[in-house]
Amino acid sequence: MERVETSPSAPVQEDAPDVHTRQARLFASVAIGAIVADQATKALIRAWLAEGETWPAGFELIRLSHVENTGAAFGILQGAGPLLVISSIVGVVVVLVLLYTAPAGDRLYTAALALVLGGAVGNLIDRVLRGEVTDFIDPTHYPAFNLADSSIVVGVIALILLSFRPQPPPDEGTE
Repeated sequence: MERVETSPSAPVQEDAPDVHTRQARLFASVAIGAIVADQATKALIRAWLAEGETWPAGFELIRLSHVENTGAAFGILQGAGPLLVISSIVGVVVVLVLLYTAPAGDRLYTAALALVLGGAVGNLIDRVLRGEVTDFIDPTHYPAFNLADSSIVVGVIALILLSFRPQPPPDEGTE
């Protein structure tokens, strides 16, 4: 076996990306996945069901319904498009600031933020391009919603639960 020597001045090749790169990749993967899944399912519903149509007919637990919503969650703020676009953009900026200040390597926190961002962007795309958001998951006794709404809710619940984690004690030298 031949021995290869390197000089001290030779650049060190890193095999694994650093923690910030991994965190950025995780964030981008989860956020893009949420956006793509949301937009794809909405496109399928618009192609498959006429607005107002429900499938399967007569099923009373949960069904697919094509609903176009010009308001916010649960049908509130109908017709408030510009306000909802601005609030979505503000939400995206807040998520990006939280990501920037996130503890390095906190994958759960990063994924939760990415879900919130992915959901916000998914609905923002609809509001900007179509003036309304397509909802389709329709529990019988609950307002219809979509995957973007689900991403936001799951991400926010995860962030709330993560806020209850015990925090490590501060470093002695930082006081």
